[in-house]
Amino acid sequence: MDARQLRSILIAVSIALMAVIASVSGLNVAQTHMAVEFGASQNTILWIINIYTLALAALLLPLGAIGDRLGRKSMLIAGLGVFGVAGVAAGLAPTAEVMLAARVAGGIGAAMIMPITLAVITSTFPEEERGTAIGVWTGVAGGGGILGMFLSALLVDVADWRWLFVLPVVLVIVALVMTLKSVPNSRERSAYSFDTVGALVSTVAVVGLIFVLQEGPERGWTAPATLISLAVGLIAAVGFVAWELHRRDASLLDVRLFRERGLAGGSITLLVVFGVQAGIAVVLFPFFQAVLGWSGLLSTLALMPMAVMMMMTSGLAPKLAVRIGSRPTMATGIALAAVGLVLMALFVSVDGGYLAILPGMLAMGVGMGLSMAPSTEAITGSLPREKQGVASALNDVTREFGTALGVALLGALLSAGYRSAIDDRLQGIPQGAADTAREGIANAVEVADSTGSHAQDLLHAAQQSFVDGWQEAMWAGVAVMGVLFAYIALRGPKNSTHSPHLP
Repeated sequence: MDARQLRSILIAVSIALMAVIASVSGLNVAQTHMAVEFGASQNTILWIINIYTLALAALLLPLGAIGDRLGRKSMLIAGLGVFGVAGVAAGLAPTAEVMLAARVAGGIGAAMIMPITLAVITSTFPEEERGTAIGVWTGVAGGGGILGMFLSALLVDVADWRWLFVLPVVLVIVALVMTLKSVPNSRERSAYSFDTVGALVSTVAVVGLIFVLQEGPERGWTAPATLISLAVGLIAAVGFVAWELHRRDASLLDVRLFRERGLAGGSITLLVVFGVQAGIAVVLFPFFQAVLGWSGLLSTLALMPMAVMMMMTSGLAPKLAVRIGSRPTMATGIALAAVGLVLMALFVSVDGGYLAILPGMLAMGVGMGLSMAPSTEAITGSLPREKQGVASALNDVTREFGTALGVALLGALLSAGYRSAIDDRLQGIPQGAADTAREGIANAVEVADSTGSHAQDLLHAAQQSFVDGWQEAMWAGVAVMGVLFAYIALRGPKNSTHSPHLP
């Protein structure tokens, strides 16, 4: 296969991946618009946003495995078709119920697309070029969400929220044409029957655990629905591991392979890095909007330097791994990301503005870019060729879990730190306004105008308390990254970029 065809394959799968990633976060900027147009509650709007991620994460492993058996090109084409139709249906949805159904269908289509895009790369590219191609893929996966949010915010500001679905549909059409023309079909024959039980149990486990992370902050961590979902998720996860150990070579995912440094180290790194990245976004948006007073569009634009650095260094990481080894590259990336968190914790202030946190954001972007590509290659390289759809799906499930975990935990730390800090700063503020301000910085900003002469004092108290909560969340992130650095330094993938199970 010549270089031109390989380049066409990489462009096709990258465009398909961009469509999926952009749709994960795009609707966040249209929450109020949807609530007004559909007459829907905030809980319904959150479900419209989260149901896509839930369906995507739950079906990644089984659909990745089915793609390995039925043919990766066929699965990619089918997924693009389902995803495109779902996007059109969502853009035209007359009610919240139709929108929910369209988002579920979109998540199913995304679960057919996402693992196959990486599996096509790992099964098609020769070993000497595979690392660079995976670097491009991880750059799109990491930076695509922020780019998608920016374009979504721009469309909402200059047009209508329904135009949010135009970009993913256009990307799908382009990816479909290029896939039909350039992507070769590959499938793997297995001597074993499909692990239907493993597929079903894994779906239940992922749904249960992701539901907890998404709904816990909203419903409460001790709410009956949260606790029941946690119990179901944990029981299913334990059951999945036991069943896969029983199936051994015929399993959907051979969990014994987690004894290998590559699979374990790569998975843990992606879980933490994506968790911190997602958690940072949760912290940054209210800082830009409530502390700096920026619009949604400008706030999203402010994230672009971090996304650009991440995408650039994701492409450079495989070359660095060839020179110094996978483990030092991952460790360097983790250390730089931790330095970025330290910089943001030390220099953030109400008066410091954007420039106070920009160096930390840039360091974070470089660090995440350096750590993601070797981690992804460590995962895909740990599973044999006939399991590349499963390897890719495991990589994607780890990212989704990390994202949900980071949003839940860093978001909770930020909220707790804010509430703790603001209590001592509300003396003299009218009781009703003070109670509202304790709920969050957005609530404080909204109620400040109604407090007359106390408005400036309340605003400053809320902003300073947010910064205090920010610092607590950053230092928690630093601690987690420190533990990860120590683990990778001691037990990370061996210093080799060769994939033992791939030709």
